[in-house]
Amino acid sequence: MGMTLEKLYALIQLQPEIIKELKRIGSLMDMESVEYELNQMVDGKSPREAYQRLKTIFQEDEDHLRMLYCQLECACRIYEQYLERNIPEIIYIDTMKCFTRFMGECEKKNGRMFFDRGWWTYRQVSMRLFRIGALEYEFKEYNHENVIAVHIPSDADFSPACVSQSIEQAELFFRTYYSDYRYCKYTCNSWLLSPALKPLLPRESNILSFQERFDIIEENPNDKEYLEWLFQVPADTEYCGLKAVTGLQKKVKALLQKGGTVGSGFGILKRDMET
Repeated sequence: MGMTLEKLYALIQLQPEIIKELKRIGSLMDMESVEYELNQMVDGKSPREAYQRLKTIFQEDEDHLRMLYCQLECACRIYEQYLERNIPEIIYIDTMKCFTRFMGECEKKNGRMFFDRGWWTYRQVSMRLFRIGALEYEFKEYNHENVIAVHIPSDADFSPACVSQSIEQAELFFRTYYSDYRYCKYTCNSWLLSPALKPLLPRESNILSFQERFDIIEENPNDKEYLEWLFQVPADTEYCGLKAVTGLQKKVKALLQKGGTVGSGFGILKRDMET
């Protein structure tokens, strides 16, 4: 049985006020006029280009909700491909829950909900990225070879046990459903891999445990995305205005006010390539 928007909204527990707006927009949308872009997004070969075309078409897109509507329509269409590959439905649901999560993050950061992640979520609706347990995994390239990029959702259980379980499940997932990626390296580009965090955290920290899984091969001290993830504020927020509640927030704020920075790190997962 195919996936409908109504069923998808329920499965991912999309916020009721957003559902109401999407129903209004759906009644006004001329879907035939964007059929080419939807097909292009779903086929997985050029989803970014499809997103850019839709963005051009929807120049006057209040709160980017027409883009959201179209991407959720793509999420419905991609469900058939999950079935064809026999991928468990729970992975489909967990992957598409990103839309609900991002709406919540947007409200927390900006005081209201709008769709600010269309530049990211075309990956989920084109089967380029999957949520498997605590973490997300994306098909990417690094140094002209295929790799699997690891992402850490904001709601992830970041305990060592859950991270290990997710990685093990991911290796099984790619062996089973995408065997061409069986021996690919796993990479991660994140503020959580920044070496600047080491002196700020206790040895038993979940973040340090995560860092130790990777060979850190690059650092980017100018990356400011950590402000959005650690403090839930726009990256251009003045340091003096940062609300610091947790121990790490307080230490990072103090570091910033002394002229330091966190930045980010890029690493390759240490793993047994024979598995």
